[in-house]
Amino acid sequence: MIQVLLALGIGALAAPPIMRALGARGFYVLALMPLGGLIWVLLNWPEGGHPETQTINWVPSLHMNIVLRFDTLAAVLSTLILGVGALVLVYCANYFEKMRRRVEVFGGELVAFAAAMFGLVCSDNMLVLYVFWEATTVLSFMLVGFNAVRATSRRAATQALLVTTFGGLAMLVGIIMLGERSGYLLSEVLAHPPGGAYSAIAVALILVGALTKSAIVPFHFWLPGAMAAPTPVSAYLHAAAMVKAGIYLVARLAPAFHTQVSWQVIVVGLGLLTMILGGWRSLRELDLKLILAFGTVSQLGLMMVLVGVGDANVAMAGLAMVIAHALFKASLFMVVGVIDHSTGTRDIRRLARLGHRLPVLAVTAAVAGASMAGLPFTLGFVGKEGAFAALWDTGAYRPWLAHVVDLAVVVGAIITFAYTARFLWGAFGRKVRSLPTRAVAQLHPPTVMFLVPPILLACFGVVAAFIAPWIGHHLEPYAHELPAHGHPIEHLAMWHGFGLPVILTLVVYAAGPVLFLVLRRIRDQLFDHPPKLNADHAYDAILRAADRLSLWVTRNTQRGSLPITQGVILSTAVLLPVVVLFLGARPSLHLTGFDNPEQIVVAFVIVTAAAAATLLRNRLAGALTVGITGYACGALFAMYGAPDLALTQFLVESLTLVIFVLVLRKLASEPQPRHKTGFRALRALIAVAFGAALVLIGVFAAAARSTTPLAVDLAEAAYKFGHGGNTVNVLLVDIRAWDTLGEVSVLIVAATGVASMVFRSRRFGAAPRITDVLRSEAGLDDDDVIPDRTTWLRGSELGNPAHRSMVLEATTRLVFPTLVVLSMYFFFAGHNAPGGGFAGGLVMGLALVLRYLAGGRYELGEALPVEAGTILGAGLLVSATTAVTSLALGAPALSSAVIDLHLPIFGDVHLVTAMFFDVGVYLIVVGLVLDVLRSLGARLDLPDAPDAGTPVAAAPATEEAAR
Repeated sequence: MIQVLLALGIGALAAPPIMRALGARGFYVLALMPLGGLIWVLLNWPEGGHPETQTINWVPSLHMNIVLRFDTLAAVLSTLILGVGALVLVYCANYFEKMRRRVEVFGGELVAFAAAMFGLVCSDNMLVLYVFWEATTVLSFMLVGFNAVRATSRRAATQALLVTTFGGLAMLVGIIMLGERSGYLLSEVLAHPPGGAYSAIAVALILVGALTKSAIVPFHFWLPGAMAAPTPVSAYLHAAAMVKAGIYLVARLAPAFHTQVSWQVIVVGLGLLTMILGGWRSLRELDLKLILAFGTVSQLGLMMVLVGVGDANVAMAGLAMVIAHALFKASLFMVVGVIDHSTGTRDIRRLARLGHRLPVLAVTAAVAGASMAGLPFTLGFVGKEGAFAALWDTGAYRPWLAHVVDLAVVVGAIITFAYTARFLWGAFGRKVRSLPTRAVAQLHPPTVMFLVPPILLACFGVVAAFIAPWIGHHLEPYAHELPAHGHPIEHLAMWHGFGLPVILTLVVYAAGPVLFLVLRRIRDQLFDHPPKLNADHAYDAILRAADRLSLWVTRNTQRGSLPITQGVILSTAVLLPVVVLFLGARPSLHLTGFDNPEQIVVAFVIVTAAAAATLLRNRLAGALTVGITGYACGALFAMYGAPDLALTQFLVESLTLVIFVLVLRKLASEPQPRHKTGFRALRALIAVAFGAALVLIGVFAAAARSTTPLAVDLAEAAYKFGHGGNTVNVLLVDIRAWDTLGEVSVLIVAATGVASMVFRSRRFGAAPRITDVLRSEAGLDDDDVIPDRTTWLRGSELGNPAHRSMVLEATTRLVFPTLVVLSMYFFFAGHNAPGGGFAGGLVMGLALVLRYLAGGRYELGEALPVEAGTILGAGLLVSATTAVTSLALGAPALSSAVIDLHLPIFGDVHLVTAMFFDVGVYLIVVGLVLDVLRSLGARLDLPDAPDAGTPVAAAPATEEAAR
């Protein structure tokens, strides 16, 4: 299973270059990838109900181990996903006439979708299943929105994304509820299903995800809208793959939860409603693709009922219908694609006598349509007969209820027969015309290879009917997971003899054509007006209401005043936790005084600096006094034996002060009187309340501890599992590495945001090199040599002489290399001593700050002539790659694995993979500092530059050189 997933993933990445090299023929190469996966599935079919399981340790603490389980149900769905996927890719080679960049990516997206669906049906871990579930949602959005220039495509893609994402979020909540109660492995949940209202709510939330993905009422409207996608997408996602995800999930959970009342109402009740409503809507449509789309909605409702009843025999019929539906519906969608390609239309009013012009295509559609209508000698007939027989006698419901469900399915079968006849008549019928319509008369005959995929799928539907017993033998292991309610499991077969199913089938065969003929005659009167209840209109109304609500909330909470916004946020942060704290149970407090006199001194410094910051009018003085409080906090860390925290606090505080100074240079030294407001007392009250709330919550949180603190065992765990003596560093790069990865990602986003706000026209880019600036000012070519002049810092030559300090320049020239060496020391020593990648990066950042303060913006190009974005991206890539490195070495993702090397000169080297993660953190911190200096510093250094509306090209020559 892992091999198949990796092969499909690599194939998806390799698809664009393959398509670029081979053109449309590249689809044939891509088809080999799911075909290879199909061969693996058939060779490894789980015989006798003995599933194969594979486990990869990923994030054990978050229950995110990748556990794959290949059983009968997974094998059935995998066969459809990979088999139909291979034929769809072959079909694409003839569907796309012109190659363009979007088509190149389209092939990779189809292969990636096959991989996501394969991973979904094979996942035993529900969280991993959810990841694949949402991957199909994203890929579906991209595939449906293939023609992004069309408003209909964008709307359809967005609609499908919003609906299925809403269901996915509800499903995630249900998974977490179920997982926290019974574990996150599906096999364990099904073996020991929880009971009670809690379980019912969790399962209902999961079913919301299944309903949205499989287009069950009231979420059915996105599927017809998704017909804006290219036909290969409809033939794959909306026939064999994506819409089957919800059916699969219901079939997977049915053995454990089918007895719940909520399950029966949601699955069976809504399934029957969907079956009838979707079929009726298909009789209204004039577009061939929409007829099939609403027919798909109808049959998804039928399959939802069959796999959700909770009866072994009904489930056998349900799986037969799942297979049959994938075969005939994918074939019919491909037929529609051929018609559209050949005639330029899908409107049945513009198609007449097409069967005479394309007899092979007409026969193919007739064979696939026969399976859809449930005619003999097709797999659709086998599934329909099995459903009629099993539902009538099922012991899952009371007899009267079972009869009602069966008769409702008969009504759905009658409507299915009618819209099948409507489809075939609309596409290929004569329609009382002696000559074909213009679109048919001017058609372009399809190539042979264009017809091969739909012909094969239609033929498979017939062949499968004759080998139904053999297919049923391979489906029965799943049926044995469900109760048979006293009935023996019936084997699938073409014919079970005369009985009630035959009578019901004859009723369908008689009523179906009559319904089609009657509706054809009175269609203008019956369907003249659009239906009053329209789910698509309801969706639009909900979106409009959400827009109005968001505007109302924004209008009443975001007044454009920074003090008001901050006051609301801080007031909420005070009131909500404090009220909850005093309404709930609270531990008793036992406060102690200061441990030593030094703490009193530090506390006095903090309080004095904080008070001074509120009284000082000078902005720079206020920033410095606030910095004093930060340094005093670092002193407290040092007193309590946390040198790492103290070191980081000192470095961050120093860097923060520099950033404050850079910004304050462009502000007045003191606020203007017009900026004063009459709410100073209220501001002071909120500030005091917020500080008091923090203290109050802190002391209550400390008093709430009832067991031995975790910190007692951290030092031993850090050395045992993280192979390091510095507990703080091991926490950052091993135990909490996922958290750290998220934090550094936020840092990159923050850096990008700062640069985007400062450089509204374009990014500032790499800092200029002194040589390039001097050559530009002197008008020299690139080959000309600039005389070398001795100076402490070359960047200061281009600065304002009035601002130069020779003492600072000379000191910087000496101190900068020392800081760089110190930075390297902190980095390499950090795993066992105070330091690490974060501290080392901060020291390197301070070294860059020193160069900038002494030599100006031009000195940055000499200190580090690399684009800040490149450093940030490299750091994130290195940190993320560490996860894969750990897996390759047999350790969980982003955890420490040890590499022992023997080098000729250095001897035995004990290398921990966490060092590579620390390298990424180091680079990200350095890149962040460099980005801040080049934005807040270098940009602000420019002469009172053009305002926001002035083009960059209008700047002076020196500014252009700097850029």
